[in-house]
Amino acid sequence: MKEFNVTGSCNPRLHYMVDTSKRFEVVERYIESGKYFTINRARQYGKTTILNQVFQRLSDRFLIIPISFEGADDDCFSDKGRFTKMVSEMILSRLRHFKADPVLIKIWEESSQDSLDTLSATIKAFTQASSSPVVLTIDEVDKHSDNQMFLSFLGMLRNKYLDAANGLDSTFHSVILAGVYDIKNLKLKLRPDADKKYNSPWNIATDFTVDMTFHPGEIAKMLEDYEADNHTGMPVEAISEEIYRYTGGYPVLVSYICKLIDERLDRSWTSDGVKEAVKIILIGDNTLIDDLSKNLENYPELREFLYNISVNGADYTFNLVDPMVKFASMFSYIRNQGNKVRIHNAIFEESLYYYFTIAYQRKNSAKLSPFQMNYVIAGRLNMEYALSRFSTMMHEEYRVEDGEFLEKQGRLVFLSFIKPIINGTGFYYVEPQTRDNKRMDLVINYGSDEFIVELKLWRGEKYERSGLDQLAEYLDIRGKDEGYLVTFDFTKNKVFREPSWVEHNGKRIFEVII
Repeated sequence: MKEFNVTGSCNPRLHYMVDTSKRFEVVERYIESGKYFTINRARQYGKTTILNQVFQRLSDRFLIIPISFEGADDDCFSDKGRFTKMVSEMILSRLRHFKADPVLIKIWEESSQDSLDTLSATIKAFTQASSSPVVLTIDEVDKHSDNQMFLSFLGMLRNKYLDAANGLDSTFHSVILAGVYDIKNLKLKLRPDADKKYNSPWNIATDFTVDMTFHPGEIAKMLEDYEADNHTGMPVEAISEEIYRYTGGYPVLVSYICKLIDERLDRSWTSDGVKEAVKIILIGDNTLIDDLSKNLENYPELREFLYNISVNGADYTFNLVDPMVKFASMFSYIRNQGNKVRIHNAIFEESLYYYFTIAYQRKNSAKLSPFQMNYVIAGRLNMEYALSRFSTMMHEEYRVEDGEFLEKQGRLVFLSFIKPIINGTGFYYVEPQTRDNKRMDLVINYGSDEFIVELKLWRGEKYERSGLDQLAEYLDIRGKDEGYLVTFDFTKNKVFREPSWVEHNGKRIFEVII
């Protein structure tokens, strides 16, 4: 019986999978034309699955040698002799396992692997003796990508590639590296007299531009395969769109939601079932969310960059010349939407909010209202009361002199206030099309209810009406009759107004001015 897989590579015989044949066609063309390239994508993005497909589908035309640096002993990278011996033993082990030509095995058995020069000579003899073009794939290369020995190894492969193109050497027909970090950007630490051509050890690599995200139609095809086996009666297209709305097509998140619904949520293939799966993921008991938190701790500039985008609505142009855009994109924390930087998906966005609000709550616990039972009536969130309490708290705890702080941090204060109220039962995310430094539409899910809350900076009476127009329009898109508008007014002459309901463009809107 097939299942949805969220660990390791996927196998079509064992797992429900998105059809990746079109993506693989590009990889196949790269290999056929003798390209060297790196598949650098975020964690659990399908890199290893592609490498396995290379072996399974092309072994009749190429001699594929798959090795991995996963779990490699750090000591093996301490000197050239140990490193070259490790690589040679990896290759030899694969050749023996796949019962390769004894002549080819003998070349590696009899070679003396004590330096990169002897390894280079063995590769030359080996590839010349092979009747098929040889393809080397190395998975988890970034486990040791900062190691000088590994970079020297890449430099050696680069030299052999260039020399082979001029008929001066023989080497692998194609080399594929897979990892999170972009190996092309690594530099060797050169001695003053070192050969200049070692300066960028992997700049021979072809750019790998294949889109590996899962799109709604592809998710639907995977669910159709599942439905053919299980007959749940799910509305396939609607569920596919719902899954995509939360995941942005991030491969492992798509599969994770499906796996949770299938195995832990009683096959609840409904919108509510998808939301329940998302809530489980957001708890963070998985490597993807755990890695996000670790990277925020380890890279302060990344933390500030993602904070400015997610909370403050900073408007950055998506341009990979910007080192921070490139860095965040490498982890797939952001994506390109109309040449603007956006958080990749709603799940990452909520995780970021959780991270930032926890830090704020710890520092400002005295100001933030504690959880009170009357926020929830008969199991349903009383959003009107919650926003009224937030308004009261803001007027009691913050003063005029806090205006500059609140203009930058007002959204975070609100998120920190609402988080403990919905925690455990609900979650929220931002509609990406409406996030900028002036407004942000927050979608709050609590139980089976969905609340639309627009957070907006005061820009005068004209813009207040514009905010009502925008919220009414968005409510119409989401099929809602009621919404909530929270406006932060930081002008000196502002007048306190009690929160109230207003009718606007056929919608009922609860308006709060802070």
